[in-house]
Amino acid sequence: MICKQFPLHSGYGAATTAAELLKEGDLLNTTAVVTGGHSGLGLETTRALAAAGAHVIVGARDVQAARANIGGISNVHIEQLDLSDLASVHGFTQRLLARDRHVDILIGSAGIMACPEGRVGAGWEAQFATNHLGHYALVNGLWPVLTGGARVVMVSSAGHHQSDIRWGDVQFTKGYDKWLAYGQSKTANALFAVHLDRVGQAEGVRAFSLHPGKILTPLQRHLPRDEMIAAGWLDADGNLADPTFKTPEQGAATQVWAATSAQLAGLGGVYCEDCDIASVDAGEPPSFVGVRPYAADPERAERLWALSARLTGIDAFDRA
Repeated sequence: MICKQFPLHSGYGAATTAAELLKEGDLLNTTAVVTGGHSGLGLETTRALAAAGAHVIVGARDVQAARANIGGISNVHIEQLDLSDLASVHGFTQRLLARDRHVDILIGSAGIMACPEGRVGAGWEAQFATNHLGHYALVNGLWPVLTGGARVVMVSSAGHHQSDIRWGDVQFTKGYDKWLAYGQSKTANALFAVHLDRVGQAEGVRAFSLHPGKILTPLQRHLPRDEMIAAGWLDADGNLADPTFKTPEQGAATQVWAATSAQLAGLGGVYCEDCDIASVDAGEPPSFVGVRPYAADPERAERLWALSARLTGIDAFDRA
């Protein structure tokens, strides 16, 4: 395993907000794609990028909800995108390719967490399919407009500490656990960035993954209140009780930093947190801080890419 996980001591931290990283005009003439850019961390990311002058294309499953949430934010265009449906992903990529406009930033912010067992596509477990395979297909489909210089940023999670890729039963056919399934999908996000950076950097594309922090957003929509109270996230009245939680503005900062910071010039394939490159956590039990070795392993990343290509039938780098 080749480790590139060395913190830069960037000068930012957990309290930094997305807006603090950018100034008006920083991103003029820049085009960004943000999946789920109308809700939660994605919405705060869209706000920060658009305020800095970027043209932001938001991929949203529910276009009407996206229009209502985005409201008066200027310089934003909404396109329908359901990451659990490869036909929808294909339609989205074809519409963007037809615009013939280079994409400078792609942020995979959409996702689902700890949901009841569900099957999509060819019987794929829903979290793996939505969080990973949908983004895998999206990036491969948009490859012609990413080449020549782009950053691809995948929003992973400290939840990846819960599970490596379950190579013997990726689709949870032998018993479903919502947290292990979520953890696997977030490990997949990190490994996807590792291999994409490896194969893409020759064409000017660098890739990153990240943990945004703990934030109350619509991502928790599948969690019962009692479960969040038992975890110490909420008090008995439903109010935030965990002081380590970030605001959405703080939670969006690391993905904005990874997508735009000059501090990452010449770097890629790393997992970030709190607006810096994270350290490796190889201890037992997992600390949920930093990146687990299996989520930064190039060999696992290549194996996952091959699996994803077989499942989806898509690989922009298949020259056969």
